[in-house]
Amino acid sequence: MQLHSTTTTETRPEAMGDVPGICELPLTRAIVQYRDHHEMDAAGGRIEDIGLALVVEGRYASTSEVVDLGSGSIKVLDLSTELVVLDWVYDPTVDHVAELITASAATHESQDLRAYSRQLGLRVLERVGFGPLSRPTFLRVGFRDICRDLDLHEGTSIRFVLGPGRLTRAHLDYDACALVFRTAFDEPDAQLEHALSVAFAQAELHREDPSSPTGAVSYHVRLPIPTSLVEARQVLGRMRRGLVALMARFEAERYASVETLMQTFGARETLAGLQIHEPTVNIVRLPPPIAGSHVVH
Repeated sequence: MQLHSTTTTETRPEAMGDVPGICELPLTRAIVQYRDHHEMDAAGGRIEDIGLALVVEGRYASTSEVVDLGSGSIKVLDLSTELVVLDWVYDPTVDHVAELITASAATHESQDLRAYSRQLGLRVLERVGFGPLSRPTFLRVGFRDICRDLDLHEGTSIRFVLGPGRLTRAHLDYDACALVFRTAFDEPDAQLEHALSVAFAQAELHREDPSSPTGAVSYHVRLPIPTSLVEARQVLGRMRRGLVALMARFEAERYASVETLMQTFGARETLAGLQIHEPTVNIVRLPPPIAGSHVVH
């Protein structure tokens, strides 16, 4: 067999031409995770968004048009760096979403697009399953339910009034699985520190001091990083109980009204409805060795 060499230089495809040497394929049809730094117009973190999107036009990664699979909103993202592609959909799915986008633009009604996007997002999570790459999205979906139950507003965070002029906001660092409480002061808050240590007794509590004169103190409550959907739901349950305990401590009237609604309608838990097959392995935590004991060989 003879080997043939060629000096013909093929023309580089236009797809993703603004990311030389990284990828030669368009991102259209991709299911991607996105973060705040991908947002081009406004910061993310809205309560309806889940940070998981279908790319409907990905010829250039720096200006990709996507549909968030939680809110159904159309965004233009810069996906040229730190890109996580969880899955791909077929062309008919993209075509159907494009039709829904056109219809919503014509009628100014996005209910059909929102409903289909949510359904598609849940199907994708079921197909992909729980893993290191999909874990942030699962946590975001679960924390969104907690925010809706305790403090429904535009952002994905929970506000607590600790006293006159003392406000803190709690949001979730999805990658680190840590609740972050931001204050408005540059000095440690002893009362908040004690409340967090009581509400999250089994978690690691860290204080982040400001690095600039205009900064403020924040507290990080680090919980175990889940390795399965079952563990993720358990961790989210611990978050919910701790946050409810804080509300009961600092805002008794608000807690009473929230508790009444929870007893009437129940707690939201989108993750409970997902059909994900996980390995049926029973993991038992071994206790530490007792001092002075000997191992029998």
